[in-house]
Amino acid sequence: MTDTPDPRSLLYRPGLLTPDDARRLTAAALGACDDGELYLQFIASESFGFDDGRLKTADYSRDAGFGLRGVSGEMTGFAHANEISAAAIARAGETLKLLDPAKGQPALAPRSSNRHLYTDASPLDGVPFEAKVRLLETIDAAARARDPRVVQVSASLSASWSVIEIVRADGFLAQDVRPLVRLNVSIVAESNGRRETGSFGIGGRRLYDDLFQPETWNRAIDTALAQALVNLESVAAPAGEMTVLLGPGWPGVLLHEAVGHGLEGDFNRKGTSAFSGRIGQRVAAPGVTVVDDGTLSSDHGGARRGSLSIDDEGTPTQENVLIEDGILKGYMQDRLNARLMGVEPTGNGRRENYAHAPMPRMTNTFMRAGNDDPAELLSRVKNGIFAKSFGGGQVDITSGKFVFTCTEAYRVENGKLGAPIKGATLIGDGPTVLTRVVGIGNDLALDEGVGICGKGGQSVPAGVGQPSLLVEGLTVGGTGG
Repeated sequence: MTDTPDPRSLLYRPGLLTPDDARRLTAAALGACDDGELYLQFIASESFGFDDGRLKTADYSRDAGFGLRGVSGEMTGFAHANEISAAAIARAGETLKLLDPAKGQPALAPRSSNRHLYTDASPLDGVPFEAKVRLLETIDAAARARDPRVVQVSASLSASWSVIEIVRADGFLAQDVRPLVRLNVSIVAESNGRRETGSFGIGGRRLYDDLFQPETWNRAIDTALAQALVNLESVAAPAGEMTVLLGPGWPGVLLHEAVGHGLEGDFNRKGTSAFSGRIGQRVAAPGVTVVDDGTLSSDHGGARRGSLSIDDEGTPTQENVLIEDGILKGYMQDRLNARLMGVEPTGNGRRENYAHAPMPRMTNTFMRAGNDDPAELLSRVKNGIFAKSFGGGQVDITSGKFVFTCTEAYRVENGKLGAPIKGATLIGDGPTVLTRVVGIGNDLALDEGVGICGKGGQSVPAGVGQPSLLVEGLTVGGTGG
């Protein structure tokens, strides 16, 4: 086991860059701009993959670099390099001279914050290499011993540790140190020549500690195996418009994709979202309250996967109520879109890494609980399906139209769960789905910490959640008639 290094020493090195250099160069490069920042980052990451009874991958990487962004009006200039040095930053600053000088007052700096939602320690350093491999070996053996129908087990463990510093021309300075861990288990079960898969993942902004606890990885095995065995008994999904009961927790990914992206500031400023210009209007059924909150803590210590102490522009994250009791209240904003729309930033300016400029992105997006008993919601379904877990999906931001695949779902007839179904897809559009919610459970659950959100070629960690939701008139795609 090694000690975690001083985070700042990974960004500033004698002879290459000092904090004074960074402030001086940023002021020189961005002094004539409306807004912008120097974003310094060091990131270390590791991943282990255990498949088919053997260690298949063991990767470790380190990267460091900067992104220099200048904003004037609606124009953005951005340059980046994987070398943190005064010379490289000075060269990047030359490219920003092509921007028009600021026409008005420079944007005010973000408010300062000393909040730390997670540890500064690195998860990579806390557990020896041998223990990480041994955990995956143990999971593989335990999963195979669970049931004779298990024919393949895949387990993976990954972590990253990122150190960032944000320097502005006005002297504002912000730092953050971000851990992130994840454990995934996937199981293939076979019976009578048929194979089906189940999977489970857990993670968040914390150390590896709880992932190595037997209760955690045994729960991962049990959940993945149960899903695989259920799917072995599945029949072809029905097709048509019907009532759908969405389970709590991870099914909130539908809310994230079909509604969340449409509530990001850039799409609304440009008028390309189905929610553009609708602040104060009813956009969902009564009782529907949608929140994005980057401050959420984890049940296992640290913070949830989508949480951040500050966003990637230095703005402290916060709870943002987007839809309240069905009424649209606001959008998620980075600094650029907030300034152009005449509102305050909401702590949603995010970037994949130093090589990308920030944009408005979700953190942890979820629907608040209602008052309905989930069992009572099920009893209302005369002919429909219960969607317990989702896989991948696609969405069109402009229209909100989506297609999602169910990884575990059941037929429902006369208020009773029936046979598990295979091949079910949910088809619809986000704005319409929100108006067709007729029941909201009292069982809000957030996901286990494995979400990854893509937008504009950038991927960032994100969280989702919801209570049980009863939706009328949702189109189900299937081959079962």
